[in-house]
This record gives sequence, C-alpha cells and structure tokens, in this order.
Amino acid sequence: MVRAWESGDRPVISVAGLTKSFGKVRAVRGIDLDVARGSVLALLGPNGAGKTTTVRILSTLLRPDTGRVTVGGHDVVLAPEKVQALIGLAGQSVSVDDRLTGTQNLVMLGRLYRLDRKDARARAAQLIEGLALSEAANRLVRTYSGGMRRKLDLAASLIAAPPVLFLDEPTAGLDPASRMTLWEVIRELVRDGTTVLLTTQYLEEADQLAGTVAVIDGGRLTACGTPAGLKARAGTAAFELTAATAGDFDRLRLLLPAQLDAAVPDTRTVSFRADDTGVGGLRSLREIIDTVLAAGIAVDGYATRQPTLDDAFLQLTGHGPGAAADGKPMERNEA
Repeated sequence: MVRAWESGDRPVISVAGLTKSFGKVRAVRGIDLDVARGSVLALLGPNGAGKTTTVRILSTLLRPDTGRVTVGGHDVVLAPEKVQALIGLAGQSVSVDDRLTGTQNLVMLGRLYRLDRKDARARAAQLIEGLALSEAANRLVRTYSGGMRRKLDLAASLIAAPPVLFLDEPTAGLDPASRMTLWEVIRELVRDGTTVLLTTQYLEEADQLAGTVAVIDGGRLTACGTPAGLKARAGTAAFELTAATAGDFDRLRLLLPAQLDAAVPDTRTVSFRADDTGVGGLRSLREIIDTVLAAGIAVDGYATRQPTLDDAFLQLTGHGPGAAADGKPMERNEA
C-alpha cells in the first residue's frame, strides 16, 4: 500500500481502497491516502488519471463504488452534510453568478454560510483585496476576463475559511503574477491550520506548495513522498555545456559518449550525466570542464541542472502532465 502521509495524528482526510467506474471506464482503482492537518497534498497525474474523480468523491459530489473515505472524521457517504460543513471546493469550472458583481457574489455566499452581513462584507473585501480584484469588485461578473472569473471562483471557495480545502487545478488560466498571489494565499491558509488537497498541471506549483506529492496514473496511486524525495528518484544532476561553434559541438558529442545524455544542435548544448558509472569517474562539473578544455574544445557556457519534479513525473508515468496515458493531449475535464 502506498500512503501519502504517515503520522501518529489522526488524518484530516483518509481514503482507503477507493474505486470508481463509469461504465467500462475504471477511473479510480484502489487509492489509499492519509492527509495530516495543516498540510498540503498535491495530486499529480496525466489527464484521465483519476484526479478530478477523486476530488469529486472527497467533496461528496460523487459516490464511490467501494472503499471508505472520511473528511474530518466524517464518512462522505454516511454523513455528507457534516463533510460539506467542513470543506471548500474550487473545481475546474467557474461557478460564480454572471448577473451579480464580484462583491455581491461573495457576500451572498457568506450569508449562505450563515455569516452576518457585516462579517460577510468584511470577508468579501479581504478576499477581493488579497486576490487583486479591488478595481473590479463592483462590476458585473459577466464583464470579467477568464482569469478574473477564476480568481473570484477561488475567493468563493474561501469565503467561510473552511478547515479543509479542495482545489482542482486552482491556477489554470491565471497569469504568472496572479498565480504567485494565489500561492501566498494558500500558504497563509496553511499557516492558520487549513488542510489543502490540490490537483495541478503545473509541477512547479506542487513543488512550491506541497509537503507531500502523490502521483496518480491509470487510477492508481503509483508514488508519493516529498518533492525533494521524488526528484531524487529521478536521478542525479546533469552537467550542461554550450559549445562555441558547431565544430566544437560535434567534438563534445564524441568526447564522452558513455556519459552523453542529450545533445541539442540548435543550441549547441550537450548534457552529461553525473553518476559513479561514467567514463573515468567524471562526477563533478569541474572534472568535466577540465577534460573538455584539455581536449581543446571551446565552450561559451556551462551549468549544473538538478533533477526537477518534471523529470520525476516523466520517470513515474512515462508521459507529461498534460497528456493521457498514451501520450496524446486530452480535454481538460478529465476523469
């Protein structure tokens, strides 16, 4: 059993033996997850891996076929109302009302969560300012851009300051500045004790936010651990050298063929693996450079590249986060 969190404390989110099928399609095939209080778990996987289906079950929008799922100690099937009182959810589709202003949307939701009018307006103003929507606060939502609507939808999921927050690709469609703003909002929530489970196609996002990363592929949990731990599984560092000329590039490729990992003619850049099995035990950038210079090869630049979460993801699944199991792009609303 692969578990996403091991702790002596009772997990806030607990999933055991979860399965879900849609006709002949087996979207989830026996997932086990424990998520500790005040932590961030990122679910990564290619489109169609089962991430959204898992989130929809955890948030009581779907019933599992088998398995037991609890949130805050409450069973999502036996006590959905108690689970719903604990959670906030931002799904892939925007769910705000076009006929209201941004402020009106948030105040209405605050009132539905039984905040008094004063507190609802104060919370709405706090979220609008925190997500850089102040200039559009009193405009009808139908005039918002796609990114602005996405930010308002995220604010809606936070209006009641829920102890458990599910975010399904929360920054999809946001510009880089808005994405970093949302990251800081999430960090503040976690510092205050909120438990966050998010899915994302941005591996940098998981690296920045998550203490634990779980990889789902084909409906199964295939790996989990800290971002650093998963990156370590992807191998050791790579040394990149950029040749001064096309001739130097050709000589670089021939110099250490046993260690050559990649060569890109358009950039005149070659990559060498850093490991203990290379020719002559070349295990440091300095040794690589000394060998190249001794051979009279001119270089314009060099760098060390550590394994990334992208490398780990590709190793674990065989394809990128935006592709299906066969490597082909899929629609965003995947299982």
